Amino acid sequence: MPPSTPAAFGITWDHIHLRTPDVEATAVWFREMLGAEIVRSPGRTDLALGGAKIFLAQMSDGDGVAPPPTPPHQGLDHFAFSVVDIDTLAEQLKAKGVAFTTEPLNLRPGLRICFIRGPQGISIELLERDPKYT
Repeated sequence: MPPSTPAAFGITWDHIHLRTPDVEATAVWFREMLGAEIVRSPGRTDLALGGAKIFLAQMSDGDGVAPPPTPPHQGLDHFAFSVVDIDTLAEQLKAKGVAFTTEPLNLRPGLRICFIRGPQGISIELLERDPKYT
């Protein structure tokens, strides 16, 4: 008899796939701004960050890839990374020139968030959770 619930299928997070006109610049941005590890293999440049794999795919003009949508839009809106000491991280990112679309704020007790703009307009949420509220 087949499994009846999603948990029975052993579903776990695997990766995020980003298309970019400049794989190297995107990889360097994630390394320099968020501390990602650049993982190189023949014909690929990927990232390891916070337990997530981020696959980078080269795109070129004329290959049929649409430009990034203007937010808000349907579909994937953003992805998020949990951090420690969001305010200090935000100060460091601002000093590096990272654009913030939402400054650090308390969303509710125990949850502080901000949003930054990554390469190609990617929306990235950074969040800090106070364990006493989880």
